[in-house]
Amino acid sequence: MSGMKRTIIHIDAEKCTGCGACVPNCPEGALKIVNGKATLASEILCDGLGACVGKCPFGAMRVEEREAAEYDERKVMQNIVTRDDSVIQEHLEHLKVHGQDEYLQEAVAFLKEKKKDSPAVTSGHPHAHASGCPGTRMMQFKKTSGTGSVEPAGTLQSTLEQWPIQLHLLNPHAPYFTNADLLIAADCVPFAYADFHRKFLKDKKLVILCPKLDNAHQEYLEKLAEIIKANAITSITMVHMEVPCCFGVNSLVEEAVKKSGKNVILKEYTISLQGELI
Repeated sequence: MSGMKRTIIHIDAEKCTGCGACVPNCPEGALKIVNGKATLASEILCDGLGACVGKCPFGAMRVEEREAAEYDERKVMQNIVTRDDSVIQEHLEHLKVHGQDEYLQEAVAFLKEKKKDSPAVTSGHPHAHASGCPGTRMMQFKKTSGTGSVEPAGTLQSTLEQWPIQLHLLNPHAPYFTNADLLIAADCVPFAYADFHRKFLKDKKLVILCPKLDNAHQEYLEKLAEIIKANAITSITMVHMEVPCCFGVNSLVEEAVKKSGKNVILKEYTISLQGELI
């Protein structure tokens, strides 16, 4: 079978406990538990879009780019067509939210061949929860101001206290980390949540990352663990979006705290795609 360079799931066998949390979040059937470990059972069934990444509580999954067999939508449909309609719908939702229109059309055509009705695809609703990651869904939110609302006078002041803020660039031994309260936020959070500075950032040192796209889990784990170990961190606040892959922030932080050997107060917040605190 010919290969091509594309994104595909990578599973770290050392971190994987075989809990199976990822398996039901892959309606395509690419993942299985074999000998107590999650395994990519078939490359052609994995679209590499990462819906399962945020479902791993141990940070054992990430998306990587490498040579792999080409994804085969028809094989996927053959694999799931005999299963429950809800599984088929999850798969169609997964394709829809990632803008995979060609694969979606191929899937619908396959169902027509089998004389099987296509389940309704509801991904147009901003809070539709398919197994696919809604993080790439194109949406426009209509913002309305409340009647009689008054904007505060003057320019709002930033509460950012240090630079840089991206985890790739941070020095674990920077002086501003000493006895600090950390705010570890997914990249998209400050754009989605209007009150980010006042609600979360004030009096904290900021670390930002993307658990899906940065492809640096081990590097991030080591650096976060060193920050916590070397600086007597007082507390860590984690803020991420509601999309499944974004929950990787939690598993990364929890693993880093464990690796550091320290006891740290952890707080978690989730932001909806419409910028609301959930």
